[in-house]
Amino acid sequence: MDSAKEYLSQEKHDALVKELEQLKTTERREVATQLEFAKSLGDLSENAEYHEARDRQADIEDRIAKIEDILKHAAIIGQGSHSLAEIGSKVTVRKNSPAGENGKEEEFTLVGSEEADVTKGKISYQSPLGSALMGKKKGITITVSTPKGDVNYTISAIK
Repeated sequence: MDSAKEYLSQEKHDALVKELEQLKTTERREVATQLEFAKSLGDLSENAEYHEARDRQADIEDRIAKIEDILKHAAIIGQGSHSLAEIGSKVTVRKNSPAGENGKEEEFTLVGSEEADVTKGKISYQSPLGSALMGKKKGITITVSTPKGDVNYTISAIK
């Protein structure tokens, strides 16, 4: 994997483009208006409204720069293959316990770090579990190091 690339689904790419447009047009205009109003209030050294508007302006510009950088290095991912776990793949795993009883199956989609969200079953391919899954086939058992010790998972399906 190229470390400079940011892997995004088409959906996430479109959401970032929309957010960038919103920031560049609406948000910038609103903060400019707030700055003008705050300047009209007088002494800028003790003007809380002015300082808040400047902080918001800095946050907006930082987010614009971050999104532009992500989009500049973006690679759109599609549906992964069904034979190997790769970015875009939906991988079903079963946690193996030392006592021999297996846990319930969980499905994860391997995504880029910008769209990782464990609550939605999306894990980064760079996470400990994601990187252990990359390039593996159905039926393989992997070991993931966690703060509580190593955990074994068996890959039951790849979609």
